[in-house]
Amino acid sequence: MIDVDRDTAAVLERFGFDEPLFESLRARVVAGELSPESNLVRGSIEPPRENDVTPLPSPGDAGYEDARSAGLEALGRGEVAQIVLAGGMATRFGGVVKAVLTAVDGKSFLEAKLEQTSALERALDASVPAALMTSFATDATIRGHVEERSLGDPLVFHQFVSLRLEASGDLFRDADGHASLYAPGHGDLFQAVRRSGTLAAMRERGVRIVTISNVDNLGARVDPVVVGAHLAGGLPLTCEVARKEGDMGGAPVRVDGRLQLVEGPRFPPSFDQELAPVFNTNTALVDIDALDEDYDLTWLYVQKAVDGRDAVQLERLYHEVSAFVPTQYLEVPRRGPRGRFLPIKTPADLERAEAELRELVSASPI
Repeated sequence: MIDVDRDTAAVLERFGFDEPLFESLRARVVAGELSPESNLVRGSIEPPRENDVTPLPSPGDAGYEDARSAGLEALGRGEVAQIVLAGGMATRFGGVVKAVLTAVDGKSFLEAKLEQTSALERALDASVPAALMTSFATDATIRGHVEERSLGDPLVFHQFVSLRLEASGDLFRDADGHASLYAPGHGDLFQAVRRSGTLAAMRERGVRIVTISNVDNLGARVDPVVVGAHLAGGLPLTCEVARKEGDMGGAPVRVDGRLQLVEGPRFPPSFDQELAPVFNTNTALVDIDALDEDYDLTWLYVQKAVDGRDAVQLERLYHEVSAFVPTQYLEVPRRGPRGRFLPIKTPADLERAEAELRELVSASPI
């Protein structure tokens, strides 16, 4: 048994700590199998080809009306649900859970996000079930906020929890000797949505397509045209990408000829990331059957400054499933009433984006 205090043990038990998995990963760290070098993609890497990225049609474009009609029909039949990623560690806003922070006009990020979906439901007289993926650091706050603000009855499930390590593989402990907890990335999604019963609940409601987006990106709302574009693509996964404007991060590239999303830290120094003109927005649409699988997602070795010291976190990212599932890469606009990428990562971002957030929140749902 791992040597932790009673309170830490209680959190581990409640949030699904997998001790055998942890010990196997720790052994790989000790053996040097998981390291900064193990993050790097092996093989030949090429930028995406001209037809590897599909533009989201705009009003007046060929295919726009067909996509919009198909999306409206799927929504009208109740076949679309929404998962909002609201986990993590709540560290970037001074320890306050970002989902409950005021985003615009007195509304929190989560409130604005769910109200966008509610407006779409009212406009279509349809149901769009919402689910929230929390973490041990955000779960209680988010549940309380949903109740306090009367934000309906979203399904709430949590990602898992793990323990930070020293580079040696020993447990990382704080100044008081307590083991240090962290949330091991949104790659938990596939197991967590199934084990919690959330996936089964969506199936019972007739859901066929699930949208996935970050709570801090109010541009990534449920949009009939995007749903229709996913259906037109005919693939189980659609990942939204946006044109780079100095952005770094994950991007669709070809690895040994296969098109997939590769996260920024996985690119070897020899690959010029600027050759990929678009980047991953962490917004996706996925057929529900593709959610109901286990995938061998890469465990990333992440070095994190904690209490002025270096700690090791082992994390997975859900969009790495693009290495296993045929994927459409849909280029979406960043700005304007149809803009789909306006993430808020810092207080300064929030201050700068006030007008754009207001425009997004007030835009017509259809």
